[in-house]
Amino acid sequence: MKTRLNKFLAEAGVASRRTADAIIAAGRVRVNGHVERTLGSTVTQSDRIEVDGAPLTRPAAKTYVVLHKPVGVVTTMRDPERRRTVRDLIPGGIPRVVPVGRLDYDSSGVLLLTDDGELAYRLTHPRFGVEKTYHVEIAGPIADEDLRTMRDGLALPALHTRPSRVRVLGTSHRRSCVELTLQEGKNRQIRRMLDALGYRVLSLQRVRFGPVALGELRPGKARFLNAKELKLLRRIVAAKEG
Repeated sequence: MKTRLNKFLAEAGVASRRTADAIIAAGRVRVNGHVERTLGSTVTQSDRIEVDGAPLTRPAAKTYVVLHKPVGVVTTMRDPERRRTVRDLIPGGIPRVVPVGRLDYDSSGVLLLTDDGELAYRLTHPRFGVEKTYHVEIAGPIADEDLRTMRDGLALPALHTRPSRVRVLGTSHRRSCVELTLQEGKNRQIRRMLDALGYRVLSLQRVRFGPVALGELRPGKARFLNAKELKLLRRIVAAKEG
């Protein structure tokens, strides 16, 4: 199976794909003893690749998992208070993975886990603006003015937020359900936004992280990302690089 040379360098931890292209163009890469300057060139499992004279080890296959994190579980691999953690929910046989970002103890929904440090960094860095969608249930009806405020972004002394996409899924005099899509992930951002507007959050669930949807995945269960989801995640961050 052939792999683009810049992808191989990125997965081996040499540099991002864009920087890898510059390294290739500079003549710093040898494939089977010959300098390779062609951008877009490919390599196979049997090729010997060197950067600045140092041989590279072909990276092991990475692992990508989506977990439906339940309420009452900590988004860490261990907890000094001995609360239940996401590590307790990862099925046996899966290599060591770590959470991509966080979900609050009182929140549920989509949580990605991986051993791909480069992709995890891009998925959580604000520069790449990967969208995350939440369903939030609040006490009481929600005012149109407050919906506009969230859409425009809050500008408070203690909290500045980017504009959000907001859609009311249902509302009554007792409670409302709102869908919010964000491109950032500040600590407890949605709860802080709604608290600043005077609303009490009853439940909060992340239903989508980029192209990865919660779907029918039950609380506490996990599955591997499929090839299409992984391709779309990589395409999103690649499109926003630079």
